[in-house]
Amino acid sequence: MGYELTGILLEKFKVIQRTATFKVREFVVERSEDINGKIVSNPIKFQTTQDRTSLLDAFKPGDRIQVSFNIRGSKWEKEGKASYFNNLDAWKIVAVPLEENAPKPSEPGADKGSDDFTSSEDPQDDSFIPF
Repeated sequence: MGYELTGILLEKFKVIQRTATFKVREFVVERSEDINGKIVSNPIKFQTTQDRTSLLDAFKPGDRIQVSFNIRGSKWEKEGKASYFNNLDAWKIVAVPLEENAPKPSEPGADKGSDDFTSSEDPQDDSFIPF
């Protein structure tokens, strides 16, 4: 299952070559929401891997983007103690024009608490089963 999140690109980092065959690039997207009249900012870190590290090349901080991603988890053990980690693996990034994400007060979604986080299917995820 894939997810989507729309927000402002805050920062993008350099590509890091972790091993001879694995590279990763992280970036941060800010998603703001109105909670009881107070604007709360949530900086969310994503990563791209391998050939997808170039997806960010077309964007600069301040751009409004929509990120399609999967949630990945892993377990790591050291000295008999288990730790768990999550990654938000981006597989698609597209620009979102400002007028597209600014509903007028009379439009649905213009109310407080409108959510920019949705689920989508990842066409590139071989483990996706449509039932």
